[in-house]
Amino acid sequence: MKIEQSVLLPYAVEGMFDLIERAEAYPQFIPWCTGATILERSDDWVAARLEFNYLRLRFDFATRNPKQRPTWLQVCLVDGPFKQFQGTWTLTPLSDIGCRVAFVLSYELNARLLEFATQPVIARVGRAMVDAFVRRAEATLTELAPAQRAAPPTGQAMAPAELPASAPWAPGTLPTREGDHDEPRH
Repeated sequence: MKIEQSVLLPYAVEGMFDLIERAEAYPQFIPWCTGATILERSDDWVAARLEFNYLRLRFDFATRNPKQRPTWLQVCLVDGPFKQFQGTWTLTPLSDIGCRVAFVLSYELNARLLEFATQPVIARVGRAMVDAFVRRAEATLTELAPAQRAAPPTGQAMAPAELPASAPWAPGTLPTREGDHDEPRH
């Protein structure tokens, strides 16, 4: 089975990568994840054991995941109830407006009976992953300043530090129409 999801987010690519790479925090925000242990970590890879519990169905698996911070992390099965299990997180910085996060997961379970019983569970957990990371980012990361995501009213892009003091809107606010300003978003 294959699951693919992609989302555009107003967060720095480094922050999103760190949320994904820090598997030890998964039980705090990934649905049905009841345990996570980092087995080893280096600049080039991270190894972890994850435990899931969904409707009395318990399973765990270990992965060893090569990574290239902040743009790529591949999830590679070492041990678990899968014949095949591979996931890829691809993070693309979008200038100073945020990033695109894409997740592709393909897997095949070991036993046919187990596959029949757990395939809907695994599919649901896989689809919930990206949503969980989005909610976690919303709760823990700081959005790139809206002034960094929108061009000034003149249509000429300027970095926030280059904005004149007389600009009709300040960094941290987003213009709506002339003379009308949104409050900063925190």
